[in-house]
Amino acid sequence: MKWRRFGLPERLLAILLLVAGVDFIANTVLFDRASRFAVREDDASRVAEHLVIASRAVERISPPERVRVARALSTPRFSMKWEKAGGGRPAGPVALSTMRMQVIKIAPELASADLQLSLRGMGGEGNITGSMVLDDGSLLVFQTYASDAWTLNAGRVATLMLPTLVLVLLAWVLFRATLVPLRTLVQASRTVGAGPPQPLAEQGTDEVRELIHAFNEMQQRIHESMTNRTQSMLAIGHDLRTPLARMQLRLENCDLDEQTRKDMGGDLQEMGHMLESLQAFVESGGSRLPAERIDVAVMAQTLVDTAADNGSDATFFGLESLEIMARPVSLRRALSNLIENALHYAGNVRVTVRREGTDAELVIEDDGPGIPDDRLDEALQPFVRLNVARSRDTPGMGLGLAIVRRAVQLDNGTMHLRNKPTGGLVATLRFAIAMKRSH
Repeated sequence: MKWRRFGLPERLLAILLLVAGVDFIANTVLFDRASRFAVREDDASRVAEHLVIASRAVERISPPERVRVARALSTPRFSMKWEKAGGGRPAGPVALSTMRMQVIKIAPELASADLQLSLRGMGGEGNITGSMVLDDGSLLVFQTYASDAWTLNAGRVATLMLPTLVLVLLAWVLFRATLVPLRTLVQASRTVGAGPPQPLAEQGTDEVRELIHAFNEMQQRIHESMTNRTQSMLAIGHDLRTPLARMQLRLENCDLDEQTRKDMGGDLQEMGHMLESLQAFVESGGSRLPAERIDVAVMAQTLVDTAADNGSDATFFGLESLEIMARPVSLRRALSNLIENALHYAGNVRVTVRREGTDAELVIEDDGPGIPDDRLDEALQPFVRLNVARSRDTPGMGLGLAIVRRAVQLDNGTMHLRNKPTGGLVATLRFAIAMKRSH
C-alpha cells in the first residue's frame, strides 16, 4: 500500500536504486565466478607448455633478438610479444586466479615468474591475456584461447544487459500501472456532459489522484451548470407561453382590420414556434429514454405523405421497410425539421431511404438556393441564421439543423450536408441497421 502512495519521482528513484542493486549483485557474482574459473586440463597444459618453452628460449638470446623470437614462437591460438623492463603490465578486467594456480601446478617454475592471467575485454583477440616476468625483469606478454572462456564473456554481456532489461521491464510495469487511472480518466472525459456525473475512484500516484479529484469536481460543476441552464431556458419558455396565450385571446377580441389581425397573429405564431424550437434544442442534448427498434422507412414515408396531403411538393423514394435502433421522438423531430426546412426554402423535398452495407441511409434533398460551401459547418451551429437566400422570412431562432444534428448524434448516427451541382441542398443521415431478431 505504501508503494501505491509513492509519486512518480519516488518511483523513478526506487527503480534506479533497484537497478543499481541488480548491477552490483550481478557483477559481484561474475567476478567471483571468473576468479574461480578453471579451464580444461588440456588447455592448462597447453598454456603451461607454451610459457615454459617461450621463457627459456627468450632468456637465452640477446635482447635485440627477443622481439623476433617471441613473434616466431607465436601461433594463431597463442600469440606472444616481448617488452622491455619497466613497462606496464597489461591486465584484463577480471583476474583468473584459479586458472593461474592450475598452470603453476603443471609448471611450478612459473611461480617465480609472477605469472598473471586475466579475462580479456570483449572485442579483443583471444579471450585470455597474461604476462610473466623474465630473469632480467623484462616481460613476456601473451594472449590465448580457452575452450570454456567464452561462457564468461557471455555472462559479462548478460550482466551488462540485465540492469537495462530490468529497468525497461520495471518502467513498463510501473508506467502501465500508473496509466491505468489515466486511461480511465480519458474514457470518462469523452462522456462529460452527456448525463449525470460519474465520479472516478481516486487512485494512482499523488499527482494522478489530484488530477482525478479535480476532474470529478469539474464534471460536477459542468453538470450543475448544464442543469441550471436547461431549467432556466425551459422555465423561460414555459413562462412566456402564458402571456402569448393572453395576447392571442386579446387579439381575437380587438377591433382591428383583417390584415393587421393576420399580421399580428403571424407574429404571435412565430414567437410560439421560436419557443418550441428553443425547448426542442434544450431537450435534444440527451435523453434518458433508451433506443428502440423503429422502422425508419415507414416513419419517413409517413412524414412525406403528411406533407403531400397538405398540398406540399413532397416525394418519397426507396425501401418500404428498414429498421434501426433509435429514439423515435427525437428522430421524428429531426426528419420533420429537415422536411419542413426543404419545403420552406425550396418549395419541394425528396426523401430517399436506402441500404448501404450495414447502414441505413436517409437522403433529404431539395432544389432551393442551398448554403455556401464555406458555411455548411456554420449552419449546423445553434442560433446561427445565415444571411443568404435560405434565411429569408425564416421563423425560429436558427436551431433547426442544430436540433437535427443533436438528435442524430444521440443515436450514434452521422449527418452530412452538401450542395448539388444543379442547385439545392442534400442532407444525408446514416444509422446502423438493427440486428435481426432471434427466434
